Amino acid sequence: MGTPLFPGLGRHCSVSDCKLLDFLPFTCDRCDQVFCLEHRSYNTHECPNANQQDVTVLICPLCAKSVRLVPNEDPNITWESHVNTDCDPSNYQAAVKKKRCPVPRCKETLGFSNTIRCRDCTKEHCLKHRFGPDHNCPGPQKTNAGGFPFVGLFQKNKKDSKPSRNTCGPSWWPTSLSNAASNVRASAEASMEKLSIGATQAFHKAKDGMAPSSSGHVERVHPKSGPNKVTLDICPKCNKAFRDPVLLVKHVERDHGGTSIAK
Repeated sequence: MGTPLFPGLGRHCSVSDCKLLDFLPFTCDRCDQVFCLEHRSYNTHECPNANQQDVTVLICPLCAKSVRLVPNEDPNITWESHVNTDCDPSNYQAAVKKKRCPVPRCKETLGFSNTIRCRDCTKEHCLKHRFGPDHNCPGPQKTNAGGFPFVGLFQKNKKDSKPSRNTCGPSWWPTSLSNAASNVRASAEASMEKLSIGATQAFHKAKDGMAPSSSGHVERVHPKSGPNKVTLDICPKCNKAFRDPVLLVKHVERDHGGTSIAK
């Protein structure tokens, strides 16, 4: 075997009728024996373990499920185990039923190569009825106006004049929000009106209770006098107030040269 320099080079074929010395032998992955180029296949050297790693699957006629046969086991035992544990006859119709075109009176079976999904109604049809007019397509689905999902809620809320207070869904909160905003605005306006009245009263009190009238007189209101009013005359020169007109005349003659006409 081999050469003087390489005595372990090459091996003989395991077939008894061959025994050929092959320098590039083949090792069978089933029986682990060495064979030459001619006898390397399972059939040529009649490998006893040729079917050891094969996968055999049978379709159950009751449930349409696949049943794998176990190597080195009687197929009858494998079948009986499947029928007692995993077999479900109700699954047969769902597995065997073929999908067909939904167009009335169309018997075309839908497969991988003849199925078209409509972009508008999102239904699958055969090639013959792939266009919208052929399968009476209802058209694309309508979306909310403006792309804002809450617009429909506001429009629906306008139609409902008296929404229920016990409802906690999204149909009542736009009205509650609007009512709350209106109440806040009314409260703010009332507060501003009260503040304006208070400011006006404070301004009159700052003038020490004196308010000039259109006739040149001043009406003084004493805090303890109540509704009683005292009429005062105003000097047109220096705006001094006098309770007695005679005193006003004397003041004008003494301090302003005897004339009461403002220059």
